[in-house]
Amino acid sequence: MHLIVPFAGTVSEAGRHALQSLALPRLDKLLARLRPVQRLGRDEHSLNPPHEQALAAAQGWPASPDGALPFAAQLAAQLAAQHGLDARQPWGLLTPVHLHVGTDQVSLTPPWALQLDDTTSREALDAVRPLFESEGFTLHPAAPLQWLASHPMLDGLATAGLDRVIGRNIDRWLPGHGDARLIRRLQNEVQMLLYTHPLNDRREAAGLPTVNSVWLSGCGRLPDGAGAAAGVQVDDRLRQPALDEDWAAWCDAWRALDAGPIDALARAGGSAQLTLCGERVAQTFAPAAQGLWQRLAGRWQQPSATAVLEAL
Repeated sequence: MHLIVPFAGTVSEAGRHALQSLALPRLDKLLARLRPVQRLGRDEHSLNPPHEQALAAAQGWPASPDGALPFAAQLAAQLAAQHGLDARQPWGLLTPVHLHVGTDQVSLTPPWALQLDDTTSREALDAVRPLFESEGFTLHPAAPLQWLASHPMLDGLATAGLDRVIGRNIDRWLPGHGDARLIRRLQNEVQMLLYTHPLNDRREAAGLPTVNSVWLSGCGRLPDGAGAAAGVQVDDRLRQPALDEDWAAWCDAWRALDAGPIDALARAGGSAQLTLCGERVAQTFAPAAQGLWQRLAGRWQQPSATAVLEAL
């Protein structure tokens, strides 16, 4: 079993302050018998957040340029039989979003705040579909907040993961290289088309955020022979409270995680692995060999869970 925990740590000052009062006894106990093995990431400015890098590594994907991990193609492969998709093609993931225009920046509102259902999502998709199809894209609905797009230009196209952009100024995360100029133009056309669309009139009347843009991520072609890695589990219960900057809810989610999956991992023993992911790095821990542990006894002390999470 290999458990991956996104947003286990944060660079937010408020979040780091909340961490100081968080007791995680089962994580402390688990870390006491594990050793750090693989460390991925460098800082909070990479296009792919550490949890995406960790998942790609756990699945055995070959190294890819930053921002070019083909999660959309993986989703297309999962839906291929049901929807008749060609998973061998390059794919990208389009997320319908609300861009909030402030006085000095444009930020991306958390997509779950849209409260999109299947019907409204399909209506928005059908509205923007001609814009993309005119440029050779093929679009398929996967979920209310997930539209799959296929086009040759998406093969290896580097884009920022959605989790990098939520709640932040989008300027630094917009793709600026040559192949992405078409994406920037399509984003602008989508915004103009949806600005006066009836679905947004209804949403405004209901007090809901408008659907006024899309975000492209997870582009590329699935590596040959790629499939779901056996035993890899991603527990993302910390994601929404972290991106909402609701640190009380984040702490509550951590306590539940500690009492549930972390405790189960501690009881599993054997070759169980744990990867804790922050906004800068992902650190994987694995059981220490008995001989090595004996040699290191007295010379190396496992840091507390709090110290480990602060370093992410």
